[in-house]
Amino acid sequence: MYLYQKVESAVFKQTDTRESIKKFILENQENLGNYTMEEIARLTYTSKSTLVRFGKYFNYLGWKDFVYDFTHEIAQINDSENINANLPFTSTSNTLEIIEKLGILKIQSIKETASLLSSNDLDKASKILDASESIIIFGRSPNNYMGELFKRSINSIQKKAFVVSSDEGGLLSKTLTPNDCAIFISYSGNNVQEYPMNQMHVLLKNNVPIISITGGGGGYLRKYSTVTLNISSREKLYSKIANFSTEESIQYILDILYAKLFSLNFDNNMNLKISNAKQLEDKRLTDFEQISE
Repeated sequence: MYLYQKVESAVFKQTDTRESIKKFILENQENLGNYTMEEIARLTYTSKSTLVRFGKYFNYLGWKDFVYDFTHEIAQINDSENINANLPFTSTSNTLEIIEKLGILKIQSIKETASLLSSNDLDKASKILDASESIIIFGRSPNNYMGELFKRSINSIQKKAFVVSSDEGGLLSKTLTPNDCAIFISYSGNNVQEYPMNQMHVLLKNNVPIISITGGGGGYLRKYSTVTLNISSREKLYSKIANFSTEESIQYILDILYAKLFSLNFDNNMNLKISNAKQLEDKRLTDFEQISE
């Protein structure tokens, strides 16, 4: 998770002086380096010592170290060579520009996701999936929709997989054992009181292996997962056109997970796929010679 995302998702009470500092940072993120500590303290009705404590809250030595990393991160994200994940096009963009920019953004997201993935983590995750009697996928909309596609792929090689709704999450969590596994898909992974994170304590109590797909940083979900796979997390939580980059990143990770699981028993899974396709899709017809069988 990027630093600005950590700031954006930080929860302070309205009466907490850190809330006014947070608001100021998010409203002035591109110009934050132009302000002195004295100016920010005055504009936020706080003090220099409060600014120092704010920086320490995010594990920095103080305010100046925090501002240095924050401003450099914003400059990197706004680099003209990169497509802005939050606003990849504007009101003046024509059709061809939208086509090109979204294409570049999706390629960008996949490349960044690939650079964040660890082969050791993928090996570990695929072995957990392979050993599991049931694979349960936890995620809120729209992540649960991508979970459905992953479930379908898993079912096609005759492994049990389910996407659980928020209404059934509590009930199903209690039935899982160490012989099953849970996949959590969450961009921030920090909303401890909300679904699906509110099911973590039950799964941990039952020693259920947990594979998390989440943004960078040290969030709650990452802390308690058996293995974590990193989403490309350039998007803001709220100020964006859509989840173009995040959804591309999540889908790519799920595709890799399925591919890696498939590869562990390649020949058998290939035979299953072909056999099942012939039985279930025997009425599919095509006059396109290149795909006909």
